[in-house]
Amino acid sequence: MQTENVVEADKIVKSYDSIKAVNEISFAIPKKSIYGLLGPNGAGKTTMIRMMMRIILPDAGDIRIFGEPLDRVGKARIGYLPEERGLYKKMKVIEQLTFFGEIKHMDRKTARDKAAGWLERMSLSDFAERKAEDLSKGMQQKLQFIATVLHEPDLLILDEPFSGLDPVNTNLLKDIILEYHNKGHTVVFSTHMMDQVEKLCDNICLIDKGRVVLSGTLESVKKEYGQNGVTLRFDGDGSFLTELPAVESFNDYGNEVFLRLQPGADPGDVLDAARARLTVKKYEVAVPSIHDIFIEKVTSS
Repeated sequence: MQTENVVEADKIVKSYDSIKAVNEISFAIPKKSIYGLLGPNGAGKTTMIRMMMRIILPDAGDIRIFGEPLDRVGKARIGYLPEERGLYKKMKVIEQLTFFGEIKHMDRKTARDKAAGWLERMSLSDFAERKAEDLSKGMQQKLQFIATVLHEPDLLILDEPFSGLDPVNTNLLKDIILEYHNKGHTVVFSTHMMDQVEKLCDNICLIDKGRVVLSGTLESVKKEYGQNGVTLRFDGDGSFLTELPAVESFNDYGNEVFLRLQPGADPGDVLDAARARLTVKKYEVAVPSIHDIFIEKVTSS
């Protein structure tokens, strides 16, 4: 079956006792996209990912991957990085990676050779003969990531891939994700790091309380919110800005604030009011960031 989507979820439901963790969620993940599955803690993201991996089964609805029902999908075509990391702590690093490659249908020599190359790239070569439990938390995270991409899967599903990593290694994983995307692979990742979503994703789906509250291309989502926002940096007490008739919501970042304006409001009115009482250092009419949209949708849903 040919499809332009790698993953298609249709009205998925999953309940635990009386709680609906996933409540009729539908979305489609286009081929060769970087797709952000977003939401606050407890929104249903990880439950949805586990159903995509057939770790748990939905109570209702249909999920298809590569155009096939889940029970017919070749798992070797998928690389999955779970939020709860799963390493064999007593097993040596190189043997562990070789084993993970073999269970994804790689021959032992190829798996071991590729594992050695990845360890070099990830600055883990000196730990190849050490047990996983001897590695730091960040090193274990990189080891788990290698196990996820070692067999070069068509689809990468990454649940909080940047968790526990310093900025240098976060940047390294970001580069690898982009490499896979540029080679035509599809990447799905769940993260709380909205700056990474803004820079990496071309499509997003925001889930809250088990339901989809927003989805589409990054461009269309931001366009929907329009350029009715103002970024201000200033000296003085700006608390009065929240009371201005033109202001719908206010987000304080410490060094600067983002004001979402009422529909039809004139950004110039905000600037005039700010100049009358503050020393304005920066003024910019801006499209809301994904962070701002995330906060607004979650707090209002």
